[in-house]
Amino acid sequence: MKSEGLVADYKLKPDQLIDAVTPTSDLFVLAHLGVPDISLDAWSLTLDGLVERPVKLDFAGITKFPKRTLHAVHKCSGSPLKPTVPTRQVANVEWAGIDLHDFLSAAGAAPNATYLWAYGLDNGEFAGHEQDSYLKDIPLSRVREEGALLAYELNGQPLPLEHGFPLRLVVPGFYGTNNVKWLHKLHVATERARSAFTTTYYNDPLPGKDASKPVWEIEPECQFVYPEVDADVPVGDVEVWGWCWSNCEVVGVEVSSDDGLSWQNALVEPRRQWSWQRFSHTLHIDIPGEVNLVCRATDAKGRTQPLSGARNEVYSIKFAAT
Repeated sequence: MKSEGLVADYKLKPDQLIDAVTPTSDLFVLAHLGVPDISLDAWSLTLDGLVERPVKLDFAGITKFPKRTLHAVHKCSGSPLKPTVPTRQVANVEWAGIDLHDFLSAAGAAPNATYLWAYGLDNGEFAGHEQDSYLKDIPLSRVREEGALLAYELNGQPLPLEHGFPLRLVVPGFYGTNNVKWLHKLHVATERARSAFTTTYYNDPLPGKDASKPVWEIEPECQFVYPEVDADVPVGDVEVWGWCWSNCEVVGVEVSSDDGLSWQNALVEPRRQWSWQRFSHTLHIDIPGEVNLVCRATDAKGRTQPLSGARNEVYSIKFAAT
């Protein structure tokens, strides 16, 4: 089934992300190879490779497994053609489906297997590379230690077509590019998959080394919801707030009102499952004028947002104090 080419629908700006759970209608869409036309009656999921019992199930077979619900931040890593350019596309949603580890265990995945390949039904050309399927891989250690879902619901409703109907891989804490939509095949292996989206794209160079790392784990990041860009804010005390997230819990957010010359610690709320976290800070503005507001997050692994040159570089806005 042929897809219709690149689809990108970036819907909300940072200051519009008011809700703790992002409505499905506002969730960004990115499909490298377009959105395929899928018939549920003809769909099935195959699991093969290094397993004792290869599996092929229809949708009814999938839903016989125990259902699990997961709240998680959903973050776009940005264009693989411009990997250091931030998109600021993020959401926080509720997924529901079956536990991937339980599914693999039932098939008897080999103990020496190290990777899981995930195939989507979308196919076509991206940047001159013809692809039979959107193919990604994830480390099986991640599935065993942190968990993952085969999701068929989004925010309490059946998964919409543009978000991966009927089944989507969801790896909480990993960038959206790894959460393969329109999933129809899983393959257990001892080596990484060979596709444009695992070799040519979505690999970041390691500083000072002739090597790279896959774009898997979400890096620490934060952005303001209030105030918005170019807002008029009264002089005095004003509460600025926003969302922060990472692969692991964010343990600190700093706010600067002088374009990064000095920093103050914000209050960060605890994380629920894999959700984003709210941060807030009472900012005192003495005199009218333009304010350059910056925020940066630090996670439990000690990683802090870079000032520039990365997909998760610090977020800054300017507004008028009046």
